[in-house]
Parts: sequence; structure tokens; C-alpha cells
Amino acid sequence: MADYYQHSSAIVDDGAQIGEGCRVWHFVHVCPGAVIGNGVSLGQNVFVGNKVTIGDHCKIQNNVSVYDNVHLEEGVFCGPSMVFTNVYNPRSLIERKDQYRNTLVKKGATLGANCTIVCGITIGEYAFVGAGAVINKDVPAYALMVGVPAKQIGWMSEFGEQLDLPLQGEATTSCEHTGATYTLSGRTVTKG
Repeated sequence: MADYYQHSSAIVDDGAQIGEGCRVWHFVHVCPGAVIGNGVSLGQNVFVGNKVTIGDHCKIQNNVSVYDNVHLEEGVFCGPSMVFTNVYNPRSLIERKDQYRNTLVKKGATLGANCTIVCGITIGEYAFVGAGAVINKDVPAYALMVGVPAKQIGWMSEFGEQLDLPLQGEATTSCEHTGATYTLSGRTVTKG
């Protein structure tokens, strides 16, 4: 007996690994090679491919397809209808399944509604991608990214609030909600 909730309309293929306490909602399809951690929520009409790993406590909102070679670490938020890709230059008439590029979304990152993540990049810990943004290059940890193509406009705390830091230089600030300290050195933010 599964130790997760699965709606009757969802399809979980034999071989898929789904962790304890997950919620698999209406019309979800999880392929047999998928590995999903504990406490994950898969919203309505989510697709999870074979060569996919999803860490504990991720939330994948409605209408998101997590294609092969996409890997989500713990606590990643995927907003409604956001898009992953896995081939950089797809064509219907040319087979490119051997050209899938790995995409890694690190712990605690947020991917806003309707954003697009072009394959082959890494999104750093607790980065925040705004709604509708198009990410076509690596994103630093804690970076706030918006626009098409996305540009960095600031830094975000682990709590999810914008930090009072310049884009580059040397500075320190704290999160008003948690008191955690964030330090900017060059173009890198660290906590603690």
C-alpha cells in the first residue's frame, strides 16, 4: 500500500519511486524511472519524466512538465504552468534524445508562474525567478531574476523577501523576518 495520496485519475507507472506523504493530484502522470522524495506535492496535470529526481518537500503546481534530465533539490517551488526544456535546439524531424541537457535547480529555489527554464543550466540555492521570466544562463544563489531574457535585479532571503543589497560589491544585511545575516562579496551572497 502506498504511503502517499494518489487521486484516482493520476497515473503512476510501475517502478516510479514516490516518497512518504506525497500528494499526487488530478491527471498527473509519473513515469517509471522517476525518483520523488518525501512530502512532495504534484498539482493537477503535472508530468514527471523517467530521468527526473525531485527532492523532499518540493511543490510543483498545476500544468508543469518535469522532463528527463531535470533535477530538483529539496524545497523547490515550481509555479503554475512554468516550463522546463531538455533539448536546446529541438526539431520534430530530427531525433535529439541523445542530446538532452541536464538542468539542476538547487535547494529552496522558486520558479515563478509561466517562467521558462532553458535546459543545461543551474539555478542556485534560494534563487527567485519571477513570473514569466526566461532563464537562459546559470543563476547565482539568492539571485532575484526577472524579464525576457531574465536579468538579475536583486537578492532574496531564504524567507522569500528581497534583501537590501546592491547587485555587486561588499555589503551585509539581515532578513527582517528571521534576523539571518546575508553577506555580499563581489557577486556572491552567503548566509550566516
